[in-house]
Amino acid sequence: MSVVGAVFVALSLAPLLVLSVPPIGTQPEQVHISYAGFPGSMEITWTTFNETEESTVEYGLWGGRLFELTAKGKATLFVDGGSEGRKMYIHRVTLTDLRTASAYVYHCGSEAGWSDVFSFTALNESTSWSPKFAIYGDMGNENPQSLARLQKETQVGMYDVILHVGDFAYDMHEDNSRIGDEFMRQIQSIAAYVPYMTCPGNHEAEYNFSNYRNRFSMPGQTESLWYSWNVGSAHIISLSTEIYFFLDYGVDLIFKQYEWLKNDLEEANKPENRAERPWIITMGHRPMYCSNNDKDDCTQFESYVRLGRNDTKPPAPGLEDLLYLYGVDLELWAHEHTYERLWPVYGYKVFNGSIEQPYVNPKAPVHIITGSAGCRENHDPFVPNPRDWSAFRSTDYGYTRMQVHNTTHLYLEQVSDDQYGKVIDSIWVVKEKHGFSAWF
Repeated sequence: MSVVGAVFVALSLAPLLVLSVPPIGTQPEQVHISYAGFPGSMEITWTTFNETEESTVEYGLWGGRLFELTAKGKATLFVDGGSEGRKMYIHRVTLTDLRTASAYVYHCGSEAGWSDVFSFTALNESTSWSPKFAIYGDMGNENPQSLARLQKETQVGMYDVILHVGDFAYDMHEDNSRIGDEFMRQIQSIAAYVPYMTCPGNHEAEYNFSNYRNRFSMPGQTESLWYSWNVGSAHIISLSTEIYFFLDYGVDLIFKQYEWLKNDLEEANKPENRAERPWIITMGHRPMYCSNNDKDDCTQFESYVRLGRNDTKPPAPGLEDLLYLYGVDLELWAHEHTYERLWPVYGYKVFNGSIEQPYVNPKAPVHIITGSAGCRENHDPFVPNPRDWSAFRSTDYGYTRMQVHNTTHLYLEQVSDDQYGKVIDSIWVVKEKHGFSAWF
């Protein structure tokens, strides 16, 4: 073979040779941030595939001296439950004493490898702040139709917080959790810039929700299964609906969450707290109500999430009465691969504020189901004739936007990605009074 031919063969094989080189195991990836749950804080989480000597975030105010501040945390070993027993290290660093509403630049890693440079804005701690949210569930790394629009809108500053209401990647555990790795890389372009707040869905259940519990870092000490936090004039509660369905992982979890939720709602309803943050908003994966034609729990009158289970000892309580009793204003759900807005509803009955203005001083919680971000399972069908409590339905791929304007006004709209970002539904929820007494 001539020298030229040998060079040509070598060059033609170069891409294959490059692909065969294993990745640098100490290089940070899958960077995402979350609110740590107390003023002036932010949690930075990332993954490496080899152990590093330290977990470090270097950061500084936007426009100031780059990386003038340093915070250190720790890494935990996550061993996947698949046949390969793959190992990865999940690093967590909590930033504290952040200046409210100020922009920061950061990178994370160690002397063995650093991430790209990202930025975030510390949460505004004022109760008069009007935070903006993107809300969705059921996004996979196959057919994530809404992702590109969400990436761009996040990066131009449209959102202060993302609420992902369960079901990630489809499924994180598959291919020995490589699907989970790919999904976390995929959302980094959103989640490294704004707090990415989550709750578990049924697609996270494998190996006792181990991918979800290890990869995300939510406030509290419950491995991100349930928690609450404050933002603007809202108190937001994240719940696990999955504890009602995966009883092999512990029936006691239903009672633990219920007791925690009752205590949390009691605290949020203390007069001084409800006056400061009157909006109470919940997020959980499986809805209590829906008009889909798929025999899911929400299609049943005897919904486990709504009414509880009578086949456990003792019987397990549902959530509807408790949320109603403590005057929860808005309940966000996913699971159904559609969008559905309900009239104010309790006990299968509609309680509109009035015929002309149903969401002005409503007499029951408002429910929004937003599980159409896009995944490999495509859409779920609707029944042709829904119940009276169904107000608006769409099978378009898309997501929900929310802004808590002030203590009395909250705005919601649904974006259709199928229709190139068109807003296909919107409402104002107006409440002059909050709490249980607002229902009367």
